[in-house]
Amino acid sequence: MSKNGDVRLAVRKMYKLYINGAFVRSESGRSDPLWDGKEFGANIARASRKDARDAVVAARAAQSAWWKTAPGTRGLILYRLAEMMEARRSELVERVREGADCSEQDAQREVAASIDRTVWYAGWCDKYSALLSTRNPVGGPHFNFSTAEPMGVVVICAPDRPALLGLVSVLLPPIVAGNAVVLLASEFDPRSAVVFAEALATSDIPPGVVNVLTGYRGEIAPVLAKHMDVNAIVIPQGDPQLRDLVERESAENLKRVRLYPMRSREEWYAPSAQSLNDIASLCEIKTIWHPAGV
Repeated sequence: MSKNGDVRLAVRKMYKLYINGAFVRSESGRSDPLWDGKEFGANIARASRKDARDAVVAARAAQSAWWKTAPGTRGLILYRLAEMMEARRSELVERVREGADCSEQDAQREVAASIDRTVWYAGWCDKYSALLSTRNPVGGPHFNFSTAEPMGVVVICAPDRPALLGLVSVLLPPIVAGNAVVLLASEFDPRSAVVFAEALATSDIPPGVVNVLTGYRGEIAPVLAKHMDVNAIVIPQGDPQLRDLVERESAENLKRVRLYPMRSREEWYAPSAQSLNDIASLCEIKTIWHPAGV
């Protein structure tokens, strides 16, 4: 309240889409109210089909340059993302606490685990290729090498809970592998995903490498699954209706469909929730033949 008795209204946050390095409103102008119990929490932008297509265009344009960035540099960029998450830690904690209706201590724990997982995956950027690539024995005057390369544009349906730790756990492996991502945030409460996108925007990750959409999976996932410029889509294992829909729409261009397990909240904190295998699952193995010197 001011000195003259006027009541000041707080400036509410506008939760927008994050496409090609910019925060934009849905082209349809739609938004959905989010309620914290009986109180109004926020208006969340509702992505349209065109927003989804715009995100794919941005991801495709950014993917090649991201893959060509030196692996050590990609690791430093992801470490910078962890720094920006640390700088926004208090806001991330508040959004996680609101969305999960959990205690301050539990929210602090989830945000800390999310930052630590980002650092963990950053360290893999210049190491995974050496472990996933091989020199193959052949009969003849040739060398034969198998190397890990990115799939291209990957769509990810993030788990509803834990909204932040689950998002980080499924988003980072394809980024480490050199893919560009279109992420569908938690349908239940995407506020922590938008704040995470603000950390993305202030990190060194190039525009278009990560695009964050909010809205309804049932509306957006089929559009992305049938999109001919999407190479893979990652969805939760425990949603058979979504799986059937995505697999059917993905068949036309033989899009890869990857499943991640439906974990309990505690299981997302376990070491098994971060793995080199998660990076490998979003790689293509390219085999090269080269004549051996005489």
